[in-house]
Amino acid sequence: MKITRCLHVAILVSDRARSEKFYDQLLQLPKVPRPFNYAGIWYQLGDTQFHLIEDPNFTAPIQNPEKIGRNPHVAFGVKDLQVVRSQLEAQGCIYQMSASGRQALFLQDPDGNVIEITQEEASSS
Repeated sequence: MKITRCLHVAILVSDRARSEKFYDQLLQLPKVPRPFNYAGIWYQLGDTQFHLIEDPNFTAPIQNPEKIGRNPHVAFGVKDLQVVRSQLEAQGCIYQMSASGRQALFLQDPDGNVIEITQEEASSS
C-alpha cells in the first residue's frame, strides 16, 4: 500500500449555522458545493477538503485543557501568524500559543474542536 495524499478531513459539529459562522466568517475558509443531502459543509484548502458533519449531540472531548494543542486537532497554514492573532483578538477569540515555541496557535471552534494555525515557512524560491 502506498498512500499518496490526504483527500479530506472530517469533523463533527453540533450546530451547522453556528459552525458556518466560525469557519466562514472568522477563519474565512473557502466553501465548496457538496453532493450529499445530510447536514454539513465542505471547504477547499489547496488539494485537501475540510468537511463539517452535523451531529446535534456532539461535543468535542478535551483531555488536556491546559494545552489544547495536545488534543486531537486539525492544522491550517498561514503566511503571517501575527495578522491572524490580530484578527482573532479583534473578535475576542481566546487562543493559546504553541508551547513548543513554534509560530503556531491553537483555538477551539464553538463545539470545542481544536484548530491549529501555523505560520508556514517562507519558500526559498
